[in-house]
Amino acid sequence: MARLRREWTTEQNGDSGGRGDPADRADPGFEERFEAWWARESPRRITWLAEVDRRPVGMMNLAVFERMPRPGRAASRWGYLGNAFVLAPYRNQGIGGLLLGAVLGHARDNHLARVVLSPSERSIPFYQRAGFGPADVLMVWSAANG
Repeated sequence: MARLRREWTTEQNGDSGGRGDPADRADPGFEERFEAWWARESPRRITWLAEVDRRPVGMMNLAVFERMPRPGRAASRWGYLGNAFVLAPYRNQGIGGLLLGAVLGHARDNHLARVVLSPSERSIPFYQRAGFGPADVLMVWSAANG
């Protein structure tokens, strides 16, 4: 997963040819930071990994949040879909759809009230085809604006 995250970073920095920003490649502490993050986050995240010939080619995870109990209401949980990524050579082959189907199937089977995400501009049509719509009832605070 750390390798996929490095590939995602390279692509986000505008270089899908694999060269990327030298600072991204030369980050010798990244794997250790990723491992520490995974140790902290994995208890509340469910991660799906797509493989081709036993090689990781895509991933997606769901962070699950439980709402505070409320008198007269059943317990409720919701999920945040994050870190969705498929390596460029494997896109448009159904891998992302399989990952998303697994995430949404889990959400349905576990009665999550909703799944939210923050899509890239390029991924909006993909999520719309799966039934996602605008979240005009949410608000966002950002440290950059505060």
